[in-house]
Amino acid sequence: MPQATMRKLVGRTRTRRANRQLGLLLAFVAGAVNAGGFLAIHRYTSHMTGVVSGVADDLALGNFALAAAGVLLVCVFIAGATTTALLTLWARNRHLNSEYALSLLLEATLLLVFGLLGTYLAQHSTLLVPATVALLCFIMGLQNAVVTKISHAEIRTTHMTGVVTDLGIELGRLLYCNRSADSDSDSYVRADRDKLMILGSILACFAVGGLTGALAFKHLSYAATIPIALLLAGLALVPILDDLRHKGIHRKSPV
Repeated sequence: MPQATMRKLVGRTRTRRANRQLGLLLAFVAGAVNAGGFLAIHRYTSHMTGVVSGVADDLALGNFALAAAGVLLVCVFIAGATTTALLTLWARNRHLNSEYALSLLLEATLLLVFGLLGTYLAQHSTLLVPATVALLCFIMGLQNAVVTKISHAEIRTTHMTGVVTDLGIELGRLLYCNRSADSDSDSYVRADRDKLMILGSILACFAVGGLTGALAFKHLSYAATIPIALLLAGLALVPILDDLRHKGIHRKSPV
């Protein structure tokens, strides 16, 4: 992938097209990590709705240890999103081009750790599940916050509930039969075809990512996350290296 393309995808200067392209790529990543993580620990880690519902159920049944574990996972997801916000604000105040790349590099690093250490953790089952669930929840919180901030909450990639809901609403508008043929009328219902396209594309990328992640984990086990980590690192490194070069030029310039 050319460096100019990577700068457009992850750099500080944003376009709507770049936001959507990055959103589709990260939806694929989220689907792959979510499906691969389920095969590893038999739990989905990208959406907090089920986790919060599970906490309520466990409290009602008196399973306080499980409820506490669920609360911890929500806190870890929030910590991931908080980390993205802190990294973004830190880079923005310093006018760095890597404003969003820092979070992606951190995500890549954590996925690489998961891929390299997963086989070792699998031999210690008491460590595997809590460590893996917490790590993947943190990663999903990290990534979801990146896309949310980049697209100003237009795109979400780690959970499909909102995407599917919005897709259904737009399909309803598309299928609605207007009584009036006057398209300029205030009551004329018109579907947002552009929104339909991006919502459908995000859902498709998440599904394809899930299938790819499941198949890769089936054949490669934990090492399946290593190519994803390298992809994210490759995207993030270009704007980060740009910042380092820019900083080096300023240091060498005469006072």
